[in-house]
Amino acid sequence: MSEPRVVVIGAGVAGISTAHVLQQNGFTDWVVLEKGSDVGGVWYWNHYPGLTCDVPSQIYQFAFAPKADWERVWATGPQIQQYHRDVVDRLGLRDRIRCDTEVLAAEFDDVSGTWTLTLNTGETMVADFVVCATGVLHNPSIPDIEGLADFDGDVVHTARWDDSLVTDGRRIAVIGTGSTGVQVVSALQPKAAHLTHFVRSPQWVLWAPMWLPQLGLVSEAFKRVPGLLDQTHRALLWASGILADVVTTPSWRRRAVQAYARLSLRAQVPEPLREGLRPDDEPLCKRQVVSGSYYRAVKARNASLVTEGISRVEPAGVRTADGALHEADLLVLATGFRAHDYMRPMRVTGRDGITLDAAWADGPRAYRMTAIPGLPNLFTVLGPNSPTGSISLQYSADLTAKYIAQWLDRFRRGEIDRVEVTEEATAEFNRQVAEAMGPTVWNTGCNSWYLTEGGGIDLWPFDRATMDRMLAAPDDADFHVRSTATRG
Repeated sequence: MSEPRVVVIGAGVAGISTAHVLQQNGFTDWVVLEKGSDVGGVWYWNHYPGLTCDVPSQIYQFAFAPKADWERVWATGPQIQQYHRDVVDRLGLRDRIRCDTEVLAAEFDDVSGTWTLTLNTGETMVADFVVCATGVLHNPSIPDIEGLADFDGDVVHTARWDDSLVTDGRRIAVIGTGSTGVQVVSALQPKAAHLTHFVRSPQWVLWAPMWLPQLGLVSEAFKRVPGLLDQTHRALLWASGILADVVTTPSWRRRAVQAYARLSLRAQVPEPLREGLRPDDEPLCKRQVVSGSYYRAVKARNASLVTEGISRVEPAGVRTADGALHEADLLVLATGFRAHDYMRPMRVTGRDGITLDAAWADGPRAYRMTAIPGLPNLFTVLGPNSPTGSISLQYSADLTAKYIAQWLDRFRRGEIDRVEVTEEATAEFNRQVAEAMGPTVWNTGCNSWYLTEGGGIDLWPFDRATMDRMLAAPDDADFHVRSTATRG
C-alpha cells in the first residue's frame, strides 16, 4: 500500500465534494488549498446586494449533506455561503482546508512522476496527484472601457463587492445584463437617487417569485418524516431531466419555455421600453436569467435604461456613443467572469514542458470534464464542459470526484503510479460534444460566455444518464497508464 499525496485546489462546491469523497474512501494524505479566506468558492467571492441562486434550494445542495430548513425556495447568497461553512464543519473537513493559500504554479517532474506546487506563502509542496477544483466563476472580467480609471466616484465589480460601500441615495450606473446585473439593479434601485442600467445586449428574463419563503410546515416535514428530504432531492434531480430536454432537444417543452420568456417581457414592460429589453436571440441560448423584480425596477421613475453603446467613462459619469453624458457617483461592473480560465492564472506545466496555456490555445478542452492530455496525474472537478444548465453541479462534482478516487485507489494498491489521458480519447470526446451540440438551444448563433476562443461551446450537451455512464469507471484504453510493474 502506498498512500497517494493529493492536493485539491479550491474549496467551493467542487472542492468540498472532492474532500468528502477522499474522506469517505479512507485516503489520509491530502489537503485542500483555497486562495480565499473562507470556503464556498463563488459564494465566498460574491456577496453583492440581491445575490440569489436561480436554482431551487432543495436541489442546490450536496446529496450527502441535505438541509431541511432553507429560508427560501431560492436561497440568497449569504444563506448558501453559510450552508457551505456548516457542511465543512459538520463533516470534519475544516482541518484539511488551508485558506488564504493560492497556488501560483504547478510543475510536473518527468523523472519522479510528481507535481511541485509553488504557493503564495513562499512554500513549495510535492504531490502525487493534483485535483483542480477551481470552478468556473472566480476570475472577474473587467471591461476594457476608455477612462474607467478616471471616474471620480466609486467603481466596484460585483464579484469583489465592498460591503462598506454606501449605495442609498446615490446616482448608480450599472454595466452588465446577465443574472448579476439583473439582481443588483433590482436590489439597488428602490433606494437609489437614480439608477441607470446600460444594456448593450438585453437578455430574456423568466419571471419567478424569487423571494418565496420555504414554509415552516415543509421544513418540519423534512425533519420529521424519515427519508422525505432524500426522496424530494431525488425527485428534483429526476425532474431536472425535463430541463435537460428543454435545452438539448427541439420540442414543445422548449417552445413553451421560450413563449413564457416572451410573455414575461410583454406582460410587464410597456412600449417603448419593451423594445430596448427585447433580445435578438432565442430565449435559453444564454445562461437563463430568472427574476421577479427586474422589470419592475427598470421601469421605475428613478431608473433609466440606456441601450446606446458606451463610448468612454469620464470623471462625472458615462458617455455613450450618441454623445450623452450619464452622470453617476457609483459605477457597478456586473460584467461577469473570465469563465474559461478554470485553474488559471495558475501556471501549469506538464509532461515534456507542455503548458496549460499552450494546450488550451484554442479554448479549454478535456476528456469527460476530468483529464487533460499532457498533464499526468492531474484531474479536474467541474472542469471543461461541466457547466450544464440542467444538471446539478453538486451531483456532477460528486460523481467526478468518485471517478477520480478510483484512480487514486489503484495508486494506493500499488497497481499504477502514473496516468495520463490520450489525445485520441480527448479528441473523440470533444467530437461527440460538438456533434451533440447540434440540436441544443445553445447552438442557435447567439453570443454568450459559453463560447470558447476556438468557437466551441463549453457546456455538457448530454443527459444525466450519459454522465453517469461516462464517469462510472475508468477505461484504461483511453489513458496512458504506467503500472508499478513496468516502471522504468
